[in-house]
Amino acid sequence: MTLSLDEKISLLKEVGEEIIEIEELYEMLKWKLENDKPIYAYDGFEPSGNIHIAQGLLRAINVNKITKAGVIFKFLIADWHAAANHKFGGNLEIIKKVGDFFIEVWKVCGMDLSKVQFIYASDLVQNSDYWELVLKISMNSTLNRVKRCTQIMGREDTDALTASQILYPLMQAADIFYLPADICQLGLDQRKVNMLAREVASKIGRPKPISLCHHMLMGLGKPPDTDLKGTDRAVKLKMSKSDPDSAIFMLDSPEEIKRKITKAYCPPHQIEENPVLDYTKHIIFELVDKFKVERPEKYGGTVVYSSFKDLEKDFASGTLSPADLKPSVIKYLNQFLKPIRNHFENDPNAKKMYDYVKKQDKKDKQKKS
Repeated sequence: MTLSLDEKISLLKEVGEEIIEIEELYEMLKWKLENDKPIYAYDGFEPSGNIHIAQGLLRAINVNKITKAGVIFKFLIADWHAAANHKFGGNLEIIKKVGDFFIEVWKVCGMDLSKVQFIYASDLVQNSDYWELVLKISMNSTLNRVKRCTQIMGREDTDALTASQILYPLMQAADIFYLPADICQLGLDQRKVNMLAREVASKIGRPKPISLCHHMLMGLGKPPDTDLKGTDRAVKLKMSKSDPDSAIFMLDSPEEIKRKITKAYCPPHQIEENPVLDYTKHIIFELVDKFKVERPEKYGGTVVYSSFKDLEKDFASGTLSPADLKPSVIKYLNQFLKPIRNHFENDPNAKKMYDYVKKQDKKDKQKKS
């Protein structure tokens, strides 16, 4: 079924927690459709070890909505960027193999790959035109402006940076124009480099890309005390690979999932900044039509929710407790991740990939400790 322009926009708005600018998105889509031109969105990933649920299931959910809207999605496996950011000691051979593992996960996590392209940064950098773009962007950006983008690498403003890490945002901005991408479809933590690309676009004679930032899943622990607001606060609260207990990983065992969700921060009645509710809304209700909570009659009996709003209302009132919610979240997460675990347990090539990533991840952590 062919979707109307408004229906396509509606799907993209479901993905975008922030869109800059919605009017530009509408006009770009309208022009592309009228002139029968392809529409491209992109996201870039550093192959940096194990892959968590936000990079796996949430990414598949968002990509499927975007491609349903008629957009071709480009995944940039940012291997050179990861090396510039000192991942795995900058060893490109290791980083590329970790990138292969990421792709293997995406292939088996429900993502519709019919309109998805996987591209390695190591292929882009072989072309001098790419580096000409990096140069032009650097000539039209101040050093302070580029340094403010270090958040995209998981770095703080106060971190000591190497020259390669200064190069990173310039490369990421160049990616957008070189691929090319009409829509930058990344998390809110990547917002600053999207804005850099929009700022320099006219100066280097390129169309201004749309920034469509998706929601970032919260870490499972108690939110840190911080005075940060808005986007900066959302970035601070997101799950982190550096704290494995803050996230569910795509190949976590049922026992690990149960342990992490059982101990996850989930105060009764609290609906704001509650990571278990965050998972329920942005993962579970995106993949099922009904959410079933099984409990004894003396605690209210089994209840089935057809919408997150109804579940959230019951949680806020206390009709639904954390002890009711958590077992169901565990059940659904295991249901979603079981096929991925089975693939990496039973397919010899996939198992070899995962074993390699675990080995390199362990070595990398030992070097840093």
